[in-house]
Formats: sequence, C-alpha cells, structure tokens
Amino acid sequence: MIKFFQIPNCSTCKKAAQFLTDNGVSYEPINLKEHTPTTGEFTQIIQQTGVDIDKLFNRQGTKFRELNLKDRLAHLSHAEKLDLLASDGMLVKRPLAVNDGKITLGFKEADYRDTWL
Repeated sequence: MIKFFQIPNCSTCKKAAQFLTDNGVSYEPINLKEHTPTTGEFTQIIQQTGVDIDKLFNRQGTKFRELNLKDRLAHLSHAEKLDLLASDGMLVKRPLAVNDGKITLGFKEADYRDTWL
C-alpha cells in the first residue's frame, strides 16, 4: 500500500488523493504535520527509491524561505538535511507518495498514472 504523506488542507494533496481514489489505488494517508517521518524513515525512503535528498524539500514553502534554505541547502551535510526534514513536515515536498521502491513528489497526473496505475 502507498504511504501518502500529505497535509489535509493542501489543494495539491487533495487532487492527488482524489486521483488515487478515482483509480481504485489503495493508500495510507499520513498527515505530515502530525507524523513527520523520522531521519531513519527518510533514510529508508532515499535508499529504497534512489531519490536525491534535495528533491524532498518543499522549496515553495514558507518554512523553507524562513530558514533561508535556498542559500544554505547546498552547504549542509546529508545528516543535517535529514535532521531538517524530520524536524518539520512543512519542509517536505508534498504530497510524498512511496511504495515498493517507487516515489512521487508533488502531483502531476501523468507521473501518477505512470507510477501508480
């Protein structure tokens, strides 16, 4: 089953969830504000999917800008990036959908169709 990390009032997350529902795809919704993945869970996601850690950051988010990560991210270690992601669900690109070595970040219908159907 797909682990679907989201923020319930996020319009993009709602569109992605509706796409999965409409296409009969089972998923487990996980509220990023309440259950941000741990550093260990992020490490597992990265190892299983091969995703670049920098792509896991929500670069459009207020929190990303507040922490001035646009300028700082390239200078942080992998461990520091993991700690940041695990510290606040608002830093995570959403929706984050993961299952069996597959991952999607954000919602593009074509990507969801190719990955989850």
